[in-house]
Amino acid sequence: MPAPVPRQRRVPVAEAAQGATAVSAPRGGAPDTEATAARELNGAGPGTHEAAESTGGTNLTDLTLLVIEDDPTGPFSVPELPTTAATRVRIRSARNLTEAERLLTDDVHCVLVDLALPLPGDDGLAALRHVLRIAPRHAVLALTTSDDTERATEAVRVGAQDHVFRDELDGRLLSRTVRYAVERKRADTTQIKLAESRLRAQENARLERGLLPTPLLEGSNLRFAARYRPGRSRALLGGDFYDTVRTPDGTVHAMIGDVCGHGPDEAALGVELRIAWRALTFAGLCGDELLSTMQQVLEHERESEEIFATLCTVDIAPDGRRAGLCLAGHPSPLITRAGRAAQMLPYESGGPALGLLPRARWPRLQVELGGAWSLMMYTDGLIEGRSGPGAAQRLGDEGMVQMVNRQLAAGLQGEELLDAAVTEVRELNGGELTDDVAVLLLSRG
Repeated sequence: MPAPVPRQRRVPVAEAAQGATAVSAPRGGAPDTEATAARELNGAGPGTHEAAESTGGTNLTDLTLLVIEDDPTGPFSVPELPTTAATRVRIRSARNLTEAERLLTDDVHCVLVDLALPLPGDDGLAALRHVLRIAPRHAVLALTTSDDTERATEAVRVGAQDHVFRDELDGRLLSRTVRYAVERKRADTTQIKLAESRLRAQENARLERGLLPTPLLEGSNLRFAARYRPGRSRALLGGDFYDTVRTPDGTVHAMIGDVCGHGPDEAALGVELRIAWRALTFAGLCGDELLSTMQQVLEHERESEEIFATLCTVDIAPDGRRAGLCLAGHPSPLITRAGRAAQMLPYESGGPALGLLPRARWPRLQVELGGAWSLMMYTDGLIEGRSGPGAAQRLGDEGMVQMVNRQLAAGLQGEELLDAAVTEVRELNGGELTDDVAVLLLSRG
C-alpha cells in the first residue's frame, strides 16, 4: 500500500517552472487566470492544455481535474510524476459546490468530489449526487478514505466513474484514474447515444412502416403487387406514394404519385396526399373533381409554393374490362394484354402536375382493357436512371418498355416481374438510384 501523501505548501508558479514538486491553485481562482493558478502533474508546463485544446477534441495527455473539497489543512496536492509520464493533469480547486459550478467550464474533463463535503441533510452521497446533476457530461470521481470502502462502492453504483482513497493517493494513481474515468465516461456517453439513436431508428421505422399503404381489394379478382425503394439512405418512405382500394360498387381504384423532392418533408406530404386520396375515393369522387380537391389539399399542406406533385389515377370497372385514366403530369401506365407486347397507355390528354396551375383541369380518358391484362403504374424514378453504366442517356419510357418486354418474354410476371424491373434499372444505372421508385402491378386473367 502506498504511503500516505503529506500535504504540501502553496508554491508560486515561477518556482514551479524551476522544478518544484507541485503547483497549487488559489482557491476559487477565476478561469481567465488559470494559466498562473492551475497546478500541473507530470511535469507539464503552463499553457500546455490550452495548446492541446486549440487542436480540437479531447487530448488524453492533457486533462483538467476539478477538485471539490473543504480541507482546512491546505489545498489538495499530490506529488508530481516523472517527466516521462504519458498524461499531464491540471488541477483546479473549489471549496464548495457553488464555487465548483463557476469553475466547471467545458475544458474540465473530470471532477473529483470529496464525499465528506458537508451538506444539509447529507446521506453520505449528497455532494456526489449534486455534482452528477450539474456535470452530466463530465467524468466524476469520488474521494474518501480507505476505511470507508462501502460508501466508495455505493458512489460508483450511484453514478461515479470510479473512487480514490485519500490516504492511498499518489500522482501516478491519480493520473491513471483520471484518464480511465474520462475514457469510461466517453464510452458510456457513446453507448447511450447509440442506444438512443437505435431506439429513434426503430420508432421511425415502425412509424414509416405503418404509413405504407395496405391495399383494400377484398372481393376483387384482380392480383396486386408493389415495390417501393426510397431514395433517402436508411429510410422506408420517400416522396413517392401509391394506394389501391375497392369501393362498395365493385370498382377498383388505383393511384400512384410523386412529390417533388425525396426528403422527410416530401415523404410526410406524400402520406397526406395518399390518405386524402383514399378518403375522397371512398366519398365517391373521381376524375377531375377528385384531382381538383387533391390540389387544394396540396396547396394547404405544402411548405412553399414551389412544391408540386404528379399523380396518376385509374378506376377499373367492376367487370374489369374498362378503366378511366387521369394523369396529372405523371408518366402513363404500361399495359400488357394477352399475346401482345407491353405498351404505354395514351398520355396526350393529361393535365398538369398538382400545385402548378390554380384552375387546372384533368380530363378522364376511357380505356378498353380487355379480358386478360396487366397494368403497371410507376414513378419517374424507374425511368430517370442511366441507360447503362457510365452512359449519359436516361433509360426513359422507351427503354423501360423494351426492358419489360424482355422480362415478359422470359416468362416473368407479378412480383417476379417487378423485382426484375427494379433490379435491372439499378444495374443499368451502375449503382443505387438517387430518386424514389414506386411500382405497382394490377393483373386480371
